[in-house]
Amino acid sequence: MKQYNTRWFLPVLFAASLVTFSCSDDDPEPVPLEGIAKSSLIFTPITGGEDLSAHGDHFHGITTAIEGESSTIEFDVDGNAVSGGHLHLDPDGIYKVELQAWDYKGNRVEGDFLKDKATADLYKTFLLGGNLLLNTETVDESGAIFQPRDLTYGDGTEVNGKYETTGVLSYFTIGESNEGGTIVVSYVLREFSNPETKGTVERIDWNASDYSTRFPGEDVLKLNFEIHAEDEHDH
Repeated sequence: MKQYNTRWFLPVLFAASLVTFSCSDDDPEPVPLEGIAKSSLIFTPITGGEDLSAHGDHFHGITTAIEGESSTIEFDVDGNAVSGGHLHLDPDGIYKVELQAWDYKGNRVEGDFLKDKATADLYKTFLLGGNLLLNTETVDESGAIFQPRDLTYGDGTEVNGKYETTGVLSYFTIGESNEGGTIVVSYVLREFSNPETKGTVERIDWNASDYSTRFPGEDVLKLNFEIHAEDEHDH
């Protein structure tokens, strides 16, 4: 009868049993992805007669304004526009701008940045690029304004003043001085390294090209899109 050399046979048999045992286990659950999976910016024109106007670095008459038909830009996880990314705006128009964001489970999460003052103190929005002439740089109120204007935190307390606003809700005009052609801009939600930084961000800083060095932290969102500002009555 043929004999087998058990010095190598038994270790091989043991190793094979380990492989069989391992494969019989249930596959581990995948680790849930964290962060923001997709985002939207909703631009809604507002009107309000003489009460609604641009003034310096902010607007007057917003609280009594009437809203028009909205346009929505949708962005993927990398901040690239997948729908509506070439936005046509009236140079004189004032627009309400709302951020919406979803996590990988499909939950809306933009409110997480405003859940209370302590949380919101870490965040601020900017609208960068476009080589825009700001309204404060004009003598005829014809420049661009981007005004963050959140009113309450998620816990129901009131947002108190311009330094506390974040910009999940904001208002924007591009202004006649920036009319014509197409510009590329980025809506940025920045998380500061230190909550005290937020109190140093002035209203005129929203388009600052050196924002990343002046306001240390990291960008949570950077949403890239195009604006074409041209009065439709000029055609």
